[in-house]
Amino acid sequence: MNPKMIWSNLTVSDLDRTTKFYTELGFKSNGRSNDLTSFFVGEKNFVMHFFLADSMKANVEIEISDAHLANEVMFTLSAETKDEVDKWANEVESAGGKIVSKPKEFGEGYYGFVFADPDGHKFNVFYM
Repeated sequence: MNPKMIWSNLTVSDLDRTTKFYTELGFKSNGRSNDLTSFFVGEKNFVMHFFLADSMKANVEIEISDAHLANEVMFTLSAETKDEVDKWANEVESAGGKIVSKPKEFGEGYYGFVFADPDGHKFNVFYM
């Protein structure tokens, strides 16, 4: 295999809420349809699709886990400074996300926090 691209497909229950949340965090829109909202993330434009759960389940024929209870993947977002980590934590809360672990030092030279979006998808934000 030699794929040219990789992207994520996650499920959500409310496209309007998801679009608002990620837009407030500064993610760049990659379009929207009746079944999904999509964003570009980072300098290399990683694509994150957020599908309505019923639509995703019908297309891939698998059970969809409840991200509030368990995660299959955790995304990591890199910050350039400790201050940026703290700023992002405030932005996440203001946008309606949940801080899972507050910004703190962990390991030698690492500083960060974990948050969940409104559908429970987890992100690790850190500076190193």
